[in-house]
Amino acid sequence: MRPDISVWRWIPSLYFSQGIPYVIVMTLSVIMYKNMGVSNSDIALYTSWLYLPFVIKPLWSPFVDMFKTKRYWIITLELVLGVLFGLVALTLPLDGFFQASLLALWLVAFSSATHDIGTDGFYMLALEQHQQAAFVGVRSMFYRLSMLTGQGALVYLAGCVKDFSGSTQLAWMVVFGVLAAMFIALSFYHRFALPTPASDKAQGDTTQVISSFFQVFAAFLKKKRVLVTIAFLLLYRFGEAQLVKIAPLFLLDALEKGGLGLSNQEVGIVYGTIGMASLTLGGLLGGAAIARFGLKNCLWPMALAINVPHLVYVYLAFVQPSSIWLIGTAVAAEQFGYGFGFSAYVLYMIMVADGEHKTTHYAICTGFMALSMMLPGMFSGSLQAMLGYAHFFVWICIAALPTFLVAALIRVEPDFGRKKKLPA
Repeated sequence: MRPDISVWRWIPSLYFSQGIPYVIVMTLSVIMYKNMGVSNSDIALYTSWLYLPFVIKPLWSPFVDMFKTKRYWIITLELVLGVLFGLVALTLPLDGFFQASLLALWLVAFSSATHDIGTDGFYMLALEQHQQAAFVGVRSMFYRLSMLTGQGALVYLAGCVKDFSGSTQLAWMVVFGVLAAMFIALSFYHRFALPTPASDKAQGDTTQVISSFFQVFAAFLKKKRVLVTIAFLLLYRFGEAQLVKIAPLFLLDALEKGGLGLSNQEVGIVYGTIGMASLTLGGLLGGAAIARFGLKNCLWPMALAINVPHLVYVYLAFVQPSSIWLIGTAVAAEQFGYGFGFSAYVLYMIMVADGEHKTTHYAICTGFMALSMMLPGMFSGSLQAMLGYAHFFVWICIAALPTFLVAALIRVEPDFGRKKKLPA
């Protein structure tokens, strides 16, 4: 049997399982709480705190290395995630469901971030270098499929159960029950499907591992123009970080409250499916553009692409159209621009991380990336409640200014990211 055939048994399911918990805590929870009658201010503030485990993930990655194998962490945490999703379902009938379910979701976020560490580390240990390169597109595709499932199919399922039963509470209990069963099944499946590479073993030496990590972290802080780098990582998506928390709430809210009054099923299709497909397409074209022209030449077009399409939400909020096709086209345009513009952010992180400690330095960059979504998201709900949807989206357009400022300050290596031409 060819080695690549056995790899197909676990890479798709592993990266699908990596993406699902993230989209649940970041997007699905927002829609659930809106259905359950929680205010926009509370939703934005408290669900933004769920980013915290992903912000500090690099700080505890050495401890994952020290204890047990990556394979052990993956299988165990998928079982834990299954139990936690079941726990979320059980909290929903409680009087204090908001606080109780938030606690369970925070544990989901913590487990998900730790699962990420194990998954990405296992990928590098279980595959030869040429296989890692060959399957990078496969892992990305199935991660995106998990986004479509979380934002699209599961939201649609909640809407269908709600319409059938008349109970919002029951609808979301069913969704989280499905998630619980899915992750328990994935845990048992990976117990048999994942290989056992000889290099996958605990590091053991606690002092050495911790000392090494802080040395590498210190090396990151000694990089040239590191403050400008951190500012770019925190501010490039300043407007988008606020929009992403409010957009699904705007789509769901009633017309008299300034929203568009869409059903869960319509949001699942428009935002979760069409929007995610457009985001993926934008990302693919963004990567192709950088490969052809280089990051330096693409930076400003991509900074514009991630911000200018926010104008579609200004239009939607002021006009409040009823056409689902028009709304879907507007959401698709904004998500395409986000995907295209985000390519510059990812390539910049790769450029910054390049060097002796590229893996750990890239993980540190992703921590700042999560923080860039967490902090603006926390105050976005209160700001929207104060301004109303229409003027909030006007503010989002003004919030593009920090993006342009940090884009002007950074230094990009000439031709970085451009595919080298072969000699004639």
